[in-house]
Amino acid sequence: MNDQDLLRYSRQIILPEVGIEGQQALLDSTMLLIGVGGLGSPSAMYLAAAGVGHLIIADFDKVELSNLQRQVIHHTDDIGAFKVDSAKAKMLAINPNVKITTIKDLNGENLNAWVAKADVVLDGTDNFDTRFKVNQACVIETTPLVSAAVIRFEGQLSVFKGYEADQPCYQCLYSPEGNSNENCVENGILAPVAGMMGSLQALQAIKVVLNLGDQLTGKLMIIDALDLTFRNVKINKDESCTICNK
Repeated sequence: MNDQDLLRYSRQIILPEVGIEGQQALLDSTMLLIGVGGLGSPSAMYLAAAGVGHLIIADFDKVELSNLQRQVIHHTDDIGAFKVDSAKAKMLAINPNVKITTIKDLNGENLNAWVAKADVVLDGTDNFDTRFKVNQACVIETTPLVSAAVIRFEGQLSVFKGYEADQPCYQCLYSPEGNSNENCVENGILAPVAGMMGSLQALQAIKVVLNLGDQLTGKLMIIDALDLTFRNVKINKDESCTICNK
């Protein structure tokens, strides 16, 4: 780190739990963000600001007017642009020293290869099919998965390390059968709830890299924004899970 880096990240470096070594670990880390929407927007901005050295952002979608209410990394002038291009511009404006890689064609053929490049994966997608595929890739590539979901006034957050013998994966929590693909298009969402969950997702990703505090492994945090209540539910490894218990 040079003098400018020390100044930029000084408020993190003075934290005893981070220090210069922790900040260098962030600068040396790579994180894959899948989805740059309501969850990915705040995650991307905070991770860039915090100094994650390489951020890989994946999204095939373009910015629409209806996105702007909650996807705060995109602006009115970005309507019609690819979300990854819009997000990259804002992230570099926040911190020009981070490396940003954009992916518009993340799919079953290249997913594992991209996951293997990351120290942590953040899943900010809004459908179960994609979440199951991301979870499987993370188990295969032994990469921690920080998974968040948000709808209406509700949010969920957990960290999955299903490749470990005593830890569940995402599929231990949700079975592929019987889950509806509820999303904010049909059910709505209050904008700050997405911001809160995306920020918490970024926080957990940083904690995983720095091995800090409670990382929510084996736990599901459930948030009700109307009552402003937080509760943690234990997740057990499913002995019949076809992904992490083969």
